[in-house]
Amino acid sequence: MKICCCIHSLGPGGMERVMSELVNGFIRKHDAEVHVIMYGIEQEVFYDIDTRAIIHRPPFKFTNKHRTWSTLKTMAYLRKEIKHIKPDTVLSFGNYWNNFVLLATRGLKYPVYVSDRSSPAKNMGAFQNKLRNILYPKATGVIAQTSKAKEYYDKLFHQKNYAIIGNPIRNINIPNKNQREKIVVSVGRLIHTKHYDRMINLFAELNRDDWKLIIVGGDAQNQNNMEKLQAQLAEMGDPSNIELAGTQKDVESYLLKSKIFAFTSSSEGFPNVVGEAMSAGLPVISYDCVAGPSDMIEDGVNGYLIPVFDDEMFKKRLLELMDDEEKREKMGKAAKESIKRFEVERIVSDFYQFITKQC
Repeated sequence: MKICCCIHSLGPGGMERVMSELVNGFIRKHDAEVHVIMYGIEQEVFYDIDTRAIIHRPPFKFTNKHRTWSTLKTMAYLRKEIKHIKPDTVLSFGNYWNNFVLLATRGLKYPVYVSDRSSPAKNMGAFQNKLRNILYPKATGVIAQTSKAKEYYDKLFHQKNYAIIGNPIRNINIPNKNQREKIVVSVGRLIHTKHYDRMINLFAELNRDDWKLIIVGGDAQNQNNMEKLQAQLAEMGDPSNIELAGTQKDVESYLLKSKIFAFTSSSEGFPNVVGEAMSAGLPVISYDCVAGPSDMIEDGVNGYLIPVFDDEMFKKRLLELMDDEEKREKMGKAAKESIKRFEVERIVSDFYQFITKQC
């Protein structure tokens, strides 16, 4: 089976991590020939990719100064490369990017499957929204991350071939003598919708010097939030129990040494970091945003779902876990067990079966 995966980048990020897992799984589990076309501005490979994967990059640089011309060149390159590869099936990731791939492959014989990787309620702008509503019904199939996402898409466009497939969550082995510290950890890119400024404030308001907050993640989308958060901490007197750890390759070590995972994102598709925290045996406190957290967290059983921006409730639940070790451990064990339904091999097989069933 020859599979062509189209994505703008394989840099740090949830969408990129999922694509990396799928590429590796298609090769190792299904012995497929996998081609990856990276056609965005950033073309780094952050995650470990099987050496048998064939990576394609445009021979030119995309420049915003000549955006229209660069877009047309990239579309032509993408179409030419797919025709050269002659894949049995094409898989594309990314809200804006899927429109791009569907336009580039119009009239070609290859089946194209698309999947948005952020909140189904995300407003992409009038033009992109309209384009998606026109193009997605023409895709061979659409993969929704959650049942809520499918319900949302059904109201926007008519597509008969759907699959609801969550993200692959890797199993994190917890050492027998694992030593956890009084750390509340959060992981994610430093973008506005993660609301780390709110998290810092609500944690500081608890006035619990015996606990530490660590935020793991770096700047993204040209928002320069690291500088803003550092300024916020400076205004607070640079508290010693709040740390901005920046981008880290070894996120697992932070999850294993912490006792609670906190998540204040207001817009998600299917947050991998929540799943990984649960796999590491952590109870999770999360805003109950439109899609994602509620597919993994059962409120009061393996974590807590908090109405978006209800920071008083967030603080109340956070204090409960800080002060109740038995509850933390019980919820953490339940989280570890419940997240197994999204194990990597199962999700890889679900994707593979869906995108190859017409081959």
